[in-house]
Amino acid sequence: MASAKKFEPVVKAPFGKVDGQDVDLYTLTNKNGLVAKVTSHGASLTELWAPDRTGKLGDIVGGYDKVDGYVKEPFGATVGRVANRIRNAEFELEGKTYKLSANNGPHTLHGGKKGWDRVIWTGARGGTPDDPAVTFTYVSKDGEEGFPGTVTAKVTYTLTSKNELKIDMEATTDRPTIVNMAHHSYWMLQGLGHGSMQDQVLTIHAGSYTPGKSPGPGVDPVPDGTVKSVAGTPFDFRKPKRVGDDLLAVVGTRNGYDQNWIVDGEPRKLRPVATLKEPKSGRVLTLEADQPGVQFYTGNWLNGTSTGKGVSYHQYDALCLETQALPNAIDVPAWRDQVILKPGQTYQHHMVHRFTTE
Repeated sequence: MASAKKFEPVVKAPFGKVDGQDVDLYTLTNKNGLVAKVTSHGASLTELWAPDRTGKLGDIVGGYDKVDGYVKEPFGATVGRVANRIRNAEFELEGKTYKLSANNGPHTLHGGKKGWDRVIWTGARGGTPDDPAVTFTYVSKDGEEGFPGTVTAKVTYTLTSKNELKIDMEATTDRPTIVNMAHHSYWMLQGLGHGSMQDQVLTIHAGSYTPGKSPGPGVDPVPDGTVKSVAGTPFDFRKPKRVGDDLLAVVGTRNGYDQNWIVDGEPRKLRPVATLKEPKSGRVLTLEADQPGVQFYTGNWLNGTSTGKGVSYHQYDALCLETQALPNAIDVPAWRDQVILKPGQTYQHHMVHRFTTE
């Protein structure tokens, strides 16, 4: 008689090679049957299997079967050293100007041409049988992508017995620098291959947002310190609203959301950020975090050319909710302190993604 298979909360397996380096894949399973898979390439979430209202599990994040896909288009990655945009690919710190890679028009986006989403991190299993975890570590050398200081960054993914995916980030430096890490999963609560996310109902706990310059041809997406109320605009998600209702009212180079909201409440305190409900499956994602802002992006640039897990990713198939310091904070005097990190300090960013059904 065969013995019962031993429950393993964290399983490590090879996931290919990138630039001659081994890439690992870790599978986390909690005792309720939820499964999360994370890879050392970009410290990325590759799969998240959560139940619908009938109890059937489905993968609810965009991604790829092989590491090659993540090399081309990092889904679910840890973004750094600085998430979002820095105007004109430069910043001033302590009297010195630092030139960065311009990889988004004239601006720097998500850390430059080879940000932390495109490097290999070192993984280590941890947690407990009830709350399995993996911690990834990366040492970003002084001068990497133009940023000063050697930064040691860590990201811990924990899949809890309460059906939560907790993501905890921290970083330290040996010289004054700037850090703003973010998690960049493409959420698909409808499940892969089940169409658009436009019918999903979103609440964002934010009464204001940080626009770039006026929408229209040649729109500048980089916030300049302007703060506007969401009242009476397509950006008002204070009450639950269907995501697709105002997509076409957000005019830019492609219609859809890609803006930062200022989360209500005290920054640096864990508090409600957003709730997303998928009416057909009954899945509900509740997000809490301790950062000043959240970038809401509706997959405007997905065009069917990215293919993984047996599906092609099209415009509006997925959405991102990226908690973060306010974009371009280093260029805005009132926001600068959100991203400046000095020796002896520890940058911290905590998120809780809670999965339920109704």
